[in-house]
Amino acid sequence: MSIEKVKEYFSQWNMQDRVRELDHSSATVEEAAAALHTEGKRIAKTMSFMVDTQPILVVMAGDARVDNHKFKERFHKKASMIKTDVVEDVIGHPVGGVCPFAIKPNVKVFLDDSLKRFTTVFPACGTGNSAIELTLSELETYSHSLAWVHVSKDWQIG
Repeated sequence: MSIEKVKEYFSQWNMQDRVRELDHSSATVEEAAAALHTEGKRIAKTMSFMVDTQPILVVMAGDARVDNHKFKERFHKKASMIKTDVVEDVIGHPVGGVCPFAIKPNVKVFLDDSLKRFTTVFPACGTGNSAIELTLSELETYSHSLAWVHVSKDWQIG
């Protein structure tokens, strides 16, 4: 099971006990926010894309949406989400539980600037009813992200 892979992944830092299995679904931003008693914008949703033949993950705030123009400027390709029926095979986690932890070795991870407003965020942990609360520094470290990117819209203040 995917959550067990994530717990094992976090065990190398003695953090496996911070992974939360929830009584309710956290597969969508709204469900995760309700289950975790937090604002939807603090849910760190992980979006999966193909850039040519390279799978990438972009972790962004729950209230952010992909800006196709910014995505193309950054990755030199149109944003093309991985098809739902192959996400688990390509990334290593099913839709609803996709996260940047314990993923397949060829997957590259990027963090979106929309997250920088928060002290802590809640990414999923491999299933549609799991999460972990991490600081941005922890998210950077444990996701092995390659860079911060700005490929989102609709969350900016002002």
